[in-house]
Amino acid sequence: MLKKTLLAATAILSLVGQAASAADLKEFRVGILGGENEADRLRNYACLADHLKETFGFEKVSLFPAADYDGVIQGLLGGTLDFAELGASGYAATYIKDPKAVTPILTTQQADGSTGYYSIGLALKSSGIKTIMDAKGKKLGYADPDSTSGYLVPLTQIPKTTGVPNDKFFASTQFNGGHENNLLAAYDGKVDVAVDDSSGIGNFKDGYTSGTFRKEVNKGAVDPNKLVEVWRSPLIPNGPLVVSNKLDAAWQTKLADFFTQLPTKDKKCFDAIEGGDFKGYVPVKAEFYNAIVEVRKAAIGG
Repeated sequence: MLKKTLLAATAILSLVGQAASAADLKEFRVGILGGENEADRLRNYACLADHLKETFGFEKVSLFPAADYDGVIQGLLGGTLDFAELGASGYAATYIKDPKAVTPILTTQQADGSTGYYSIGLALKSSGIKTIMDAKGKKLGYADPDSTSGYLVPLTQIPKTTGVPNDKFFASTQFNGGHENNLLAAYDGKVDVAVDDSSGIGNFKDGYTSGTFRKEVNKGAVDPNKLVEVWRSPLIPNGPLVVSNKLDAAWQTKLADFFTQLPTKDKKCFDAIEGGDFKGYVPVKAEFYNAIVEVRKAAIGG
């Protein structure tokens, strides 16, 4: 599998040596996962950049929208990013490669108070597929190799329903370049079932309360009346907001406080970043992701 590097074409300085203190940090570098088109991601994160500059007095806040999940992972591992929000599997990949690279500080909390979400399988209603068993011999679309809900969980959990590995049950499987593209691939009939992230709570006709399905419904890109949910995973831990350990512990505390206050300070900005009806952020520890780390090790490695 070809790996892309987020900052291959961008000349920026890496922080090296001791962890950076408040006096050292002039530029703050934010990685943004792939999965939605770049223009939308930059627009949604612009308010965050403004708040970070205003709150901490950074000379510059740089936003780096990666082409794929691995771009952000490599940026964190290489020290060319200071902060990112990862999925659980993306965090597991980072942790497996270097347990000391980042520290999880917060995770999102759903509207119902939970700190988990689901991988759901969506198909066109016109396809006649009503359950995942109806998709035998059909095409399955994955989002990204480092996605939890768009790859790791369906890779390991769908076979618990079908009784066989996905590459034996489906006629073919393919990656579609992120969650948005994957859902649109199902909507356009390029695959029969697409697996994507979702809160799984609320009204299906709204795209539920959060996740890719909700984003696409809000944008008018898909009509939920033309889709049907054909599979749902067990609950998955919400991904963490992580801080590079090249920043000192004081920065981890400052950033945790900043993000905890963001939903109250600017709910519109919070909603734009997270893409749905979330309640807020809550503290999280690395141990919260132990099960995902072990599943990833067993299923696909780092």
